[in-house]
Amino acid sequence: MTPPAPQSLRLAASGLIALCRAGFEKEVAAELDELALDLGLMGFVRAREGAAFVTFENHEPFPFADIAERCDWRSLVFARQLLPWFARVDGLPERDRATPLVSAVREAGQRFAAVMLETPDTDTAKQQSGFCRRFAEPFARELDKAGMLRERQKGLPELHVLFADASTAWLAAALPGKAALWPMGIPRLRMPREAGSRSTLKLAEAIFTLLSEEERAASLRPGLRAVDLGAAPGGWTWQLAHRGLRVTAIDNGPMAPSVMATEMVEHLRADGFTWRPPRPVEWMVCDMVEQPSRVAALVAEWVATGRCRRSIFNLKLPMKRRLEAVAQCRAIITKRLAPLGPFDLRLKHLYHDRDEITGYLARRGGA
Repeated sequence: MTPPAPQSLRLAASGLIALCRAGFEKEVAAELDELALDLGLMGFVRAREGAAFVTFENHEPFPFADIAERCDWRSLVFARQLLPWFARVDGLPERDRATPLVSAVREAGQRFAAVMLETPDTDTAKQQSGFCRRFAEPFARELDKAGMLRERQKGLPELHVLFADASTAWLAAALPGKAALWPMGIPRLRMPREAGSRSTLKLAEAIFTLLSEEERAASLRPGLRAVDLGAAPGGWTWQLAHRGLRVTAIDNGPMAPSVMATEMVEHLRADGFTWRPPRPVEWMVCDMVEQPSRVAALVAEWVATGRCRRSIFNLKLPMKRRLEAVAQCRAIITKRLAPLGPFDLRLKHLYHDRDEITGYLARRGGA
C-alpha cells in the first residue's frame, strides 16, 4: 500500500520530462517509456530529434507524492535532468512572463522551497539563458508575494521552470536531492591548464555525479593508489594525482610534462589490456578507445579479481543501437560479478561525454 502523501505535497503531476544532449532523444524516449511503465503510469512519449528534451504525458493527472522519491535523475542513463511536470504554459507574453507562470503555480496549489530556471541544451533554447539569469530573482519575488514560495519550510519540493522557447515553459517539480546537481544537468567546471587534456573534466564530472559524498571521502584520500589504463596524455591521471592519489599511468604514448611534474605518477609503456598491477589498488580508471564490450569485460575482471576495489570507465558507443550496446555491457559485467555477491554499477551519459557513457563499478561494501 502506498503511504499517505505528506501534507506539504499536494501537487498533481501530468507526466515526466527529461533533458538530454541533442541527438539522444530516441534513447531517452525509450528509457522514459520504461520508467513510466515501472512507475505504473499510462500514457505516451513525445520526442523530437534535436530538441534536447523528451516528455512523457500521462493519460490522467496523478499524485506527485506517489513517484517523487523514485523519480531520480540518476535512474536514466541518457538523461541530464529528470522531473515530474505538472503544467505547460504556452503563449508567454514577451513583456510579462511572470504573471501567467505564477498563475499556473497558484492553480497547481503547491508551495515550493526553491525555484530553478532551465532551458534545453540547444543553440536556440540557450538564447534564453541570459533572460533566465535576469528573470530568476523577480520571478521568485512574485512567487513569494503570491504565497507560493516558502524557502524555510522543510519537506517542500523545488520548482523547475523549463523554457523550451521564448513563449513556452514547462513547470516541473523535484524533491531535494532528486534533481540534477546543476541547472540543466550541465556542470560548471574549470579546465585546469596543467591537466594535460580536456578529458580531465569528464572524470571530474563522473566523480561528483556517480559517487556519493561518503564514497568520495572514503576512496579519494591522499596516499591511495590508482591505475589509469590508456592514460596518455594524462587528463584522468592528473585528476587523481591532483587529489593526492599515487597513479600508475599505463600507455604506450607520451604523458604531458605537466602531469608528470606532479611527482605522483609512474608512467609505464605497456598494453592496458594485458598489464596487471603487482598488488591491489583502490582505483582503476579507463578511457581507452576500444569496443565497449571489450572494455566492460576488462573492468569487470579487474573488480571481480580484486585488482582494484572500484573503477570509473568510459564505453564508446556505436552511432546506432546505443541502447543495445549498453544492455550488452551490463550483461557482461553482471555475468562476471553476480556470482560473487552484490555490486554497484552506475552508468551515465555525462555532459562532457559525447558518443560514450561513463560508468562506475564496485563490489558492494567497497566504500
